[in-house]
Amino acid sequence: MTTDAIFPTIGAVATQTEVSDGGDENVVQEVESLCMKCGKQGTTRLLLTSIPFFREVIVMSFRCEHCGTTNNEIQSASTIRPEGTLYVVKILARSDLNRQIIRSSSCEIIVPELELTLPRTERGQLTTVEGLLRDIVADLSLDQPLRRIQDEDGYHKIQTLIDKMREILGDDKDEEFQAETAAGKESLPMPAFTVKLDDPAGNSFIEFIGSMADPKWNLRTYPRTLQQNIALGLVAADETTEEEATKTTENQEITNDEILIFPGVCSSCGHALQTLMKRVNIPYFKDILIMSTNCDNCGYRDNEVKSGSAISDKGKRITLKVEDREDLSRDILKSETAGMTIPEIDLVLKHGTLGGRFTTLEGILDQVYEELSEKVFASGDSSIIEDRNAFEKFLTGLKAIKAVERPFTIILDDPLANSYIQSLYAPDPDPNMTTETYERTFEQNEELGLNDIKVEGYEEDAKHNQEEPVIKDQ
Repeated sequence: MTTDAIFPTIGAVATQTEVSDGGDENVVQEVESLCMKCGKQGTTRLLLTSIPFFREVIVMSFRCEHCGTTNNEIQSASTIRPEGTLYVVKILARSDLNRQIIRSSSCEIIVPELELTLPRTERGQLTTVEGLLRDIVADLSLDQPLRRIQDEDGYHKIQTLIDKMREILGDDKDEEFQAETAAGKESLPMPAFTVKLDDPAGNSFIEFIGSMADPKWNLRTYPRTLQQNIALGLVAADETTEEEATKTTENQEITNDEILIFPGVCSSCGHALQTLMKRVNIPYFKDILIMSTNCDNCGYRDNEVKSGSAISDKGKRITLKVEDREDLSRDILKSETAGMTIPEIDLVLKHGTLGGRFTTLEGILDQVYEELSEKVFASGDSSIIEDRNAFEKFLTGLKAIKAVERPFTIILDDPLANSYIQSLYAPDPDPNMTTETYERTFEQNEELGLNDIKVEGYEEDAKHNQEEPVIKDQ
């Protein structure tokens, strides 16, 4: 089945669909609507269609025959999802510019390579990646002549952004190149970039190629914050002011069950933010400290996990055989000193990669995919570009592992024994998981700074250093 068969264009659907005469069939509905420009009656056409692997949407198109005003909008025909969605797509070839985009009014679009962020809009939009870029170019170019006179510095910055997008679209190519492209010949390379759709309501979508195993396409869901629920109208704003909440916290005794709040400064934008810390006891393991930092100004996020116990005498190696999707829901604590290996796809993450994470097995595989795809696809190194097909094949294998299309093994090696994988049979042994302890080598202790730590007898050494006479040079 071709991609066009899975994702037909709305224009093709509308062409093959007759206008409704009052029946119950899923066809185009026509209703008279007031034109807000001339005050006369125009026509609004409504089409209810279903996007495969997404949901049902309503496409609305308004046209006034009197003044020529047109307007297009798209809305979700389903309920708001319980979680937000983040789509990340790597645009590596001009064929990727044809991917369809459904953008809801609550969606924010980010193009990191262009340092471009499109905030939420008043209405939904149905377009393609190319159409989105062309709309941006048209909007930015509209006031350029005036901007060149009033704000020359701003003019040059915006013109640089416009030129980058025109290079992606191929508008700056010569006529010979455009003729070859129109004739169906292989197009010249274009700058690679990333498109991110962040929608707290989960009503946005970007097309994948072939199947959801598309290595250039990735979907991640996340729980909405209180501010996002308030913005969507799902939760009423708290009437308690921040000052009153602070006074209440100061007057209460802080226990281990409470969340501690530390003020700080965002390392990305410099604005004030708060870091939340919570002490958590993992059954059959130990206490840990979870710290979360979110910046409401620029969206920067950082999560970190620290051990709340003493340093272990030995290292630990955990080996888990994953056989079905139920194993993906296991909790996993990967400390910042742990390395992770999946032999079936030759994936080896050295100690310190990804930092400390407390999530599920599915969550950490998603993070590995995002980190690898971000760094490799965004790189301009020629050797990496030459091996891009091989790396796309590797990412396809990683997606197959994430979907548990075949059994695989995950090995977590932590010299400080601060990592953990949930046992589904605790306190009894888990038949799919083995845990072994080992003595750390001198090199591992040296790397961790343990060889220079002395926790016993240091008082005598300090006293001896104070009594030892100091000889000064004459």
